[in-house]
Amino acid sequence: MALVGRFNSLQVIKAVEFGLYLDGGADGEILLPNKYVPKGTPVEIDDWLNVFVYLDSEDRLLATTIKPKAQVGQFASLKVVQVNAIGVFLDWGLPKDLLLPFSEEKHPAVVGDYVVVYVFLDQRTRRITASARIDRYLDKAPANYTPGQAVDLLVTGTSDLGFNAIVEHRHWGLIHKNEAFKFLRKGSREQGYIREVRGDGKISLSLQPPGAASSSGLHQRILERLAEAGGTLMVCDKSDPQLIADLFGVSKGNFKKAIGSLYKEGHLVILEDRIEKR
Repeated sequence: MALVGRFNSLQVIKAVEFGLYLDGGADGEILLPNKYVPKGTPVEIDDWLNVFVYLDSEDRLLATTIKPKAQVGQFASLKVVQVNAIGVFLDWGLPKDLLLPFSEEKHPAVVGDYVVVYVFLDQRTRRITASARIDRYLDKAPANYTPGQAVDLLVTGTSDLGFNAIVEHRHWGLIHKNEAFKFLRKGSREQGYIREVRGDGKISLSLQPPGAASSSGLHQRILERLAEAGGTLMVCDKSDPQLIADLFGVSKGNFKKAIGSLYKEGHLVILEDRIEKR
């Protein structure tokens, strides 16, 4: 049986004028229309293809090689493209929009809004459905992350302390204000790092790798940028934090530490408005 709402590795069993039929096991044959058949290397009978399986507008199983913005079991920020008597419809990257039923809304949505949702499979209908009631789908089990671990983040909004984010499609985490050195918005996906998993289960996040790994990598990037720019960069310890974030993807504090260290090691000089290679 194919996993609806997820990518599956399925075997080609028949070629027809309008596409390929794939072996869906207990679900029978699943059509991969011609427009989604991989181009380039010819596809033969018995080949295996990695395809996303979903229901078309007539509730028939269909395969595609298009990657949606979220699979079943994942969270995403999706744009509202239609609201009608049935519910709210979201653009998730496939021809058939994703339904957010009114019963799964947290707040009324209008066309043009972006809504953070969880994608799940309705067990009765096998239809892929969205829910904005995301708390109920987050893992309540204790988090098993280690400090410094790289994680995928989905920013869901602001709080008094900083920015709330979903960690690895599983847990709530918080990016504290002093860690938010770059522009963040609701719905943005970020590479983050675990700062701490507290005794009460709360997770503190950083947008920068911690400790020495961060420093050495930043040192190298600064020296490479200097070399590329002919030995002079119009940025220094007095520069705007956003400029530093745009150039190096780090906070102003970490940048100042890095150029201070490079200065002591004799690699560069720090001037009023720039740094220069020594």
